[in-house]
Amino acid sequence: MPETSRDVHSTAIASTLESEIIAGEIAAGARLDEQSLTRRFGVSRTPVREALHMIVARSLAERVPYRGVIVAAITPERIEQMFEAMAEIEALCGRLASERMTMGERAALEDDHRRLGDVAARGAAAAYEQGNTVFHDRIHDGAHNADLAEASATLRLKLAPFRKSQLASADRMRRSNEEHAAIVSAILDRDPAETERALRRHFFSAAQEVLLGLRRRSSSEDLQ
Repeated sequence: MPETSRDVHSTAIASTLESEIIAGEIAAGARLDEQSLTRRFGVSRTPVREALHMIVARSLAERVPYRGVIVAAITPERIEQMFEAMAEIEALCGRLASERMTMGERAALEDDHRRLGDVAARGAAAAYEQGNTVFHDRIHDGAHNADLAEASATLRLKLAPFRKSQLASADRMRRSNEEHAAIVSAILDRDPAETERALRRHFFSAAQEVLLGLRRRSSSEDLQ
């Protein structure tokens, strides 16, 4: 089903707000006011409401009675918890995928990785982020467990802005692709234990990149 203009507006608004919250441009505790946002983005209230729903669903803000939508505090502890949970679910999906994937699914995963290598070499961050989602979707689907896929999708929704932010640099894209190589190799070898280890290392690396960015931002704010 094609996206409507309203869908595009709400997604774009949510993406902008996510980036500003993660970058600290919108501070924790700030109120995301519908009326102000409709004026800022030049849209009706409907796409703004949908965008705010996305922000809340990703735990970047919360609805507070009598106050509205309030930006949540992004603490290192919260980031670590989310990445830890995602790493464990992904590791389990990877272990099952290494045992259950069909030959065709394994070949498709290898093709995804090859294409991501080309994208990383070009330094195309947006394309890499999209391809990275496809790559991990392939692993989730390869586990052939609908409940695990659902749990993974819920956590991935919350982590999406952070995973996107940590893939912005060419160096991180290169390292991410190297980590993918280890994951693909383990899955092709039908090695569940090594697949789990490779995926946990991959998410540890991603978490460290996000936390490093948070520390840099905090240090910069302290110097101002």
